[in-house]
Amino acid sequence: MNIILLRKHDFIHNSTKALIEDDRFVHILRVIKPNIGQSLKVGLLGGSCGYGIVESINSKRVIFNVVLNEKAPNRHPFDIVLALPRPKMLRRILRTIAEYGVDNLHLINSARVEKSYWQSPLLQQEKIHDALMAGMERSKDTIMTNVWQHQRFRPFIEDELAAICGDRSCWITDMSATRSAVDIDISSKPSIVIIGPEGGFVPFEIELAISTIAQPIHLGGRTLSVDTAVTTVLAQALPKSKTSNANQLK
Repeated sequence: MNIILLRKHDFIHNSTKALIEDDRFVHILRVIKPNIGQSLKVGLLGGSCGYGIVESINSKRVIFNVVLNEKAPNRHPFDIVLALPRPKMLRRILRTIAEYGVDNLHLINSARVEKSYWQSPLLQQEKIHDALMAGMERSKDTIMTNVWQHQRFRPFIEDELAAICGDRSCWITDMSATRSAVDIDISSKPSIVIIGPEGGFVPFEIELAISTIAQPIHLGGRTLSVDTAVTTVLAQALPKSKTSNANQLK
């Protein structure tokens, strides 16, 4: 936990003091072990970042005096459309998506997606929230990724994809594509990137996406696991860092 994420209800009577006594406190007490007066990195979920000075701490709770004076980190320029992976891999991917600061993740169906994956408890909002929070706490972010679920491939591609893309470029990963993500520099502007399941999209799915709006690209000559493909795509365009001055709220 590299940042303590606060909720609005943590603040005492709308003051600058925040009280924590849940699982976050257990981590603070057992792992961080702060002293009175120590300053820790904090952020308001969905809002700004800053620091919290430990005002009091005992075996049940900690109270911070909070100063929120920094903007949240820059967001990633890509949104991701991802064929639903197996549950264990999805948990890792959700954390990765949050660490990179992706605004929107669209989980879609595909011919090679097992039907049972859609019944996974990990797709419950609470489980998605927990996985995203873990990534945000690692990357010191306060803005949570929006996760959308689309269980029908063709209606999503034909009826929703173009509107989601807007004026942004749309790319679909395809091992048979003649151009690579590096060759055409997909990092040059905000984009939508569509990533297939293990084994890739079937030809019909790629053809449908291309006929709608997408352009095919490959990620190199090697066959990648889905989580590696996600990381490879996101690493093409890291969010720009901010100077300390630019990061200060006015």
